[in-house]
Amino acid sequence: MANNVLWMQLEVLVQTMKTKFHKLRWAVLAAGLLMSVRAARSQDNGKIPSSYMPVDIHESFSTILSRMTAAKPEIMKRHMALLEERYDLSDRPAQGVKMSGGKAVQQGVRVKLASGTTWDQLSKLSPEQIQERDLFPAGFQPLPHPNHPEGGMLFPKLEIDEIKKQEGRDLARFDLDFDFPDHLIPEFPPPLYLTTRVDLGDVSHGKLITLDNYYELFNGILNPKQLEGLRLLLTTFPQQQFNATEDRRSERPSRGVACFDCHANGHTNRATHLAGDARPQEFRHRINTPSLRGVNIQRLFGSQRGLKTVEDFTEFEQRAAYFDGDPVIAQKKGVNILDRGSQVHAMAEFQELLDFPPASKLGVDGKLNPKIWSIEKSARMP
Repeated sequence: MANNVLWMQLEVLVQTMKTKFHKLRWAVLAAGLLMSVRAARSQDNGKIPSSYMPVDIHESFSTILSRMTAAKPEIMKRHMALLEERYDLSDRPAQGVKMSGGKAVQQGVRVKLASGTTWDQLSKLSPEQIQERDLFPAGFQPLPHPNHPEGGMLFPKLEIDEIKKQEGRDLARFDLDFDFPDHLIPEFPPPLYLTTRVDLGDVSHGKLITLDNYYELFNGILNPKQLEGLRLLLTTFPQQQFNATEDRRSERPSRGVACFDCHANGHTNRATHLAGDARPQEFRHRINTPSLRGVNIQRLFGSQRGLKTVEDFTEFEQRAAYFDGDPVIAQKKGVNILDRGSQVHAMAEFQELLDFPPASKLGVDGKLNPKIWSIEKSARMP
């Protein structure tokens, strides 16, 4: 309204100046002011970038569900074509090389090169030549989220199925599917090792640890505070895509997600998300869930290395990562503020017990034991 009034006033001003003064400089000045107003009006009518997500949703959930479900096939087709173009996704297990739980490790270079190019040819070119000929492998470029403008937590089918079986909770999204095949993600469920009980080996006994079975598995192994920390890591809290509002991506209203839905058994199931530390959306990087094994010796956390302790990392997940770093939308969907002393500390204490798998060829200093290595090497020689 104010812009319209100003526009009319300036129109009158231009005509008055032309008639009364007949001086070009006044007309030029007034015309310049008119152009400025026109530019301001154009900006007002355009879409202004915002750091915040929309809170007041004007679509019913049924409309959102229908619209995004209909768009899903084309979105997934486009993204899977990108993966196929960039990577060799075939199942090629390495002979005799397995993860600690027994799943075969995949072998071979998986990034594809431009047609007619070999790695040997690429190695002989300078960076400038590679750039000039547009030969830089696309597989080394940042990988987008299956639907980058939408983003959000996305779980592999193995995790979805097991959680649904144990807890009756659905982590499936109606708008997207997980993109990588099962043979290229970590073993599931992953073994869990404790720094305090190395004598027990895998304390998960091949099971996915959930709220349904954690007490049976860990009572008598952990102290009460550690047991409470594990319970909280397995407890669901509302999250950006999994909540009870119309602005969710689960078909039914959701209780939320748990820390260990991504960090399965304290490790990782390769669940993916977008880092919440940048705006606009296209500048946010896709992240894969990191393992929590060995966090007791790690001192910097987060994609920007801005978190200094396991406690900071634990508290940050609830306060920021669950809602894409937007505290406004978090208030709507049900943010859970953890108490630093009685909850965060207990959760962090359990995480600091998570150990690496046994490595028999390493000495107490973490380096390769030359005695064991030389014996095995001799045994393999013809």
